[in-house]
Amino acid sequence: MVLAAAVVAAAGCSTAGGEPMPNPGASNAVSPAEATASAPPVDPVMEQLDFESWLANFRVEARAAGISAATVDRSLTRLRILPDVLKSDGSQPEFVRPVWTYLDGALNDARIGKGREQLNIQRPLLAAVSRDYGVPPETIVAIWAMESNFGSNIGSYNVVEALATLAWHGRRAAFAREQLLAALKIIDQGDAAPDRLIGSWAGAMGQTQFIPTTFVGHAVDRDGDGRRDLWTSLPDIFASTAGYLRDVGWRAGEPWGSEVVLPAGFDYEQAELTVRKPVAEWRRLGVVQAAGTRPLPDQADASILLPAGYRGAAFLVLNNFRSILRYNNSSSYGLAVAYLSDRIAGLPGIQGGWPREERSLSRDERFEMQRLLGGRGHAAGNPDGIIGANTRAAIRAFQKTQNLPADGFASSTLLDRLRAAGPAS
Repeated sequence: MVLAAAVVAAAGCSTAGGEPMPNPGASNAVSPAEATASAPPVDPVMEQLDFESWLANFRVEARAAGISAATVDRSLTRLRILPDVLKSDGSQPEFVRPVWTYLDGALNDARIGKGREQLNIQRPLLAAVSRDYGVPPETIVAIWAMESNFGSNIGSYNVVEALATLAWHGRRAAFAREQLLAALKIIDQGDAAPDRLIGSWAGAMGQTQFIPTTFVGHAVDRDGDGRRDLWTSLPDIFASTAGYLRDVGWRAGEPWGSEVVLPAGFDYEQAELTVRKPVAEWRRLGVVQAAGTRPLPDQADASILLPAGYRGAAFLVLNNFRSILRYNNSSSYGLAVAYLSDRIAGLPGIQGGWPREERSLSRDERFEMQRLLGGRGHAAGNPDGIIGANTRAAIRAFQKTQNLPADGFASSTLLDRLRAAGPAS
């Protein structure tokens, strides 16, 4: 799913495998074990009346934002509350797939083969789009594959209805409201009728899953029919996807990065996307590219990525990898697009291994890990069950006290170690 500049539209894509995303609004989250009280029953009649009252106020806001009366009337009449949208919005997955499981699914032989087939079928169009925007055809095809399985799964929700539901009572109502206004603008500009805005429960649309604000700002009418059509027009779909990547910083002719081998004694605290060094500096520190990978230019903003800790494969990622993350802010997704693109182009896959013996942590276990870290004085923030930068920093602090490699990887082995260590004395 294409993201707004600083917002993660959590878990809303209908992709072939979007890793569950961080929830920026979950600072007050409680674990499933703590959430034992049942919500009171809701009167559906009163709920619908409240929704319609909210819609009446939103109509005024939409008109004030410049949306025509005709568009407001035809788009916001007879809308229903979508309970399953609210359920999806409020849920957090019980288990987050480890990176190796995610990549096993994303980089299967059937998808790679279909990607190569589509690359050949659409070669003239993809070559022209690539020439105009500087994004390789294989990267465009990889995103198309990941976001909708080559257009076969674009979602089934009416985006206006889904976003109205979320703006009325969603977890991030302000964000949904912004997206709903953008959806009305798309209709007002003649790009699509209300019933053609089909997408995911979170409002991502079309074959490469643009959220409405991104559609308004970046979608392209390449076929010249007067509409930006991300549902059925491959020229518009490919050009919009490549154009978005270019707009968020993709550099033509540069690779996304490479698998690497780290030296003995490597400082694993350096393995964060926020730590950037020139490629030449990483080489000086003993980082070498894996066999058969493309030579890397000496960029100044290269980072080491260890998605499964020191026992897993390591990567040196460059500017264009960060551009992929602007599509979906997940390192697993970024690697899936990068390697699917490489495999479609005939390059080798990931050579390093993974700690496959590690099981996924449940939600309760992720909460428990954060509480145990806090109990030992390692600030991981308010427990929310999400393993983000603060939790990784806290894990590293604990690992140092145990004379372990400080890779920040939240594993079942680490949780066992925390349990055995107990609270700080």
